[in-house]
Amino acid sequence: MTFQDVLVKYGRAFLDKHNLSLHARKVFSAILHCRTAVMGTHSFVCDNCGHEVFMNNSCRDRHCPLCQTVSKELWIANQSQYLLNTNYFHAVFTVPDGLNPVIFQNQKEIYPIFFKAVSETILELSHDRKYLGATPGITAVLHTWGQNLQFHPHIHCIITGGGLNDIGKWTESSKKFFLPVKVMSKVFRGKFLFYLRKLKLKFSGSVELLNFKTNFASFIAGLYNTDWVTYCKPPFGGPSKVIDYLGRYTHRVAISNNRIISMDDGFVTFSWRDYRDSNTVKLMKLTADEFIRRFFLHVLPRGLRKIRHYGILASKDKKSRIALCKKLTNTLANISIHDLTLTDILVKIFGPDFNLCPVCHLGHMNKSSPVYVTQ
Repeated sequence: MTFQDVLVKYGRAFLDKHNLSLHARKVFSAILHCRTAVMGTHSFVCDNCGHEVFMNNSCRDRHCPLCQTVSKELWIANQSQYLLNTNYFHAVFTVPDGLNPVIFQNQKEIYPIFFKAVSETILELSHDRKYLGATPGITAVLHTWGQNLQFHPHIHCIITGGGLNDIGKWTESSKKFFLPVKVMSKVFRGKFLFYLRKLKLKFSGSVELLNFKTNFASFIAGLYNTDWVTYCKPPFGGPSKVIDYLGRYTHRVAISNNRIISMDDGFVTFSWRDYRDSNTVKLMKLTADEFIRRFFLHVLPRGLRKIRHYGILASKDKKSRIALCKKLTNTLANISIHDLTLTDILVKIFGPDFNLCPVCHLGHMNKSSPVYVTQ
């Protein structure tokens, strides 16, 4: 059972009922037609017996549940070259529920300040000698969903347990998270709201009254008096665990196909984890229309980067800085994407015989013809 199956059966009725943006409609079409003849076709030929098969192309859309596995493995291979021999921590930054409709209606404007507030909070506190006195590496990933598919924007951060200090030496943190989460929450709140007040936003529906300056100012003041939740998960078992773990976050979509249990009589049933009930796995049954609607709440604005790097992982002078950090932390050389071919990636995912010829069982199926688009 896949999300594509749901769109095939109930998608047309959904489009007739809902006014999706042009960008969301393109995402809808990409997922609907992924790995079908509409996307074009390529052929594979056995290098031993000449047997030929045709396969349909993937849509490669970042929202598609079918298209993330290879992309994830390529990303993991690339990021492995930046791993350091140090502890790593996982922090999560969330905002109060009252901000959700404000963010949803102004995603293009607010997501950048979300990243900015998160990264500045970590870097400024880390630079304080009371906590670390150095600049760590940060990989930040935006998610917009909760387990029940409702809109719940938050940012996951993987942070090195140490960093470069002002004189170019490596400073190692304690094995426990080196930044107090209550302090992080307050600093993050202040920065986020400071940047939010500077934006020119437009509101409609349930928050339409925020278009009035006095109402918006009162709304912001109320958020200053609200506790913001920032928390840190337990540290990883070691650097080798980090990239695989992070890869699951970077290329995760709103719902994976293995969580969709069934669809019948206009309803879709899927599994979800209730964090408020001891992480109990439960089943949720929604109308197909509501299920599809919730999925499309999480289509990101076109061109938005949902994965960003800061500190010693920032793009400027990254290679030379990481080379220095590896030397200072006694990090062994890592395999990078330049050492891996696509075949290597596919072998990792599907096993060594993934392209064995189904006819002669001796040769291997190799791509032979260019992609063409069917009419």
